[in-house]
Amino acid sequence: MEKSPDAFRTISEAAEELDLPQHVLRFWETRFSTIKPLKRGGGRRYYRPEDVLLLKGIRHLLYDQGFTIKGVQKILKEHGARNVIAIGDGRPMEPVIVAEPIANGTVAEELEVDRDLEAETMVEGRRPSAPMLDQQAKDRLNKVMKDLLDCKRLLDRARET
Repeated sequence: MEKSPDAFRTISEAAEELDLPQHVLRFWETRFSTIKPLKRGGGRRYYRPEDVLLLKGIRHLLYDQGFTIKGVQKILKEHGARNVIAIGDGRPMEPVIVAEPIANGTVAEELEVDRDLEAETMVEGRRPSAPMLDQQAKDRLNKVMKDLLDCKRLLDRARET
């Protein structure tokens, strides 16, 4: 029997949903003060649905967008957990996060980003960033990101069956 979307998740259920080892979630708790699962007797962790969405947003920023832990901490501090939860929920990112996208693969090619940016060193907790984009380019990037997240959701659903 599958749990309700509103049900709390154990660390093993959250880790499975995020496709991460449990120790990574424990480690993230030490690095991101906004991750606060409910703890019961014996230290068992229970993640609320919004905790899981926050973790999904953090995972997306770290693994898919190429942010460092320090970079995600900065986003959480400057833009709040609600913005990162929105990312985890698959809603479009606020333009401030997309203002300096990572130069990578098809997105970089679509936006005609200079490939030399990949050779730059880490700056302000992020991998090399593209030049500032105009609103049209940001809108195109947001649409591409939304399409990719939709594709990921479809793939995740297909794997479940």
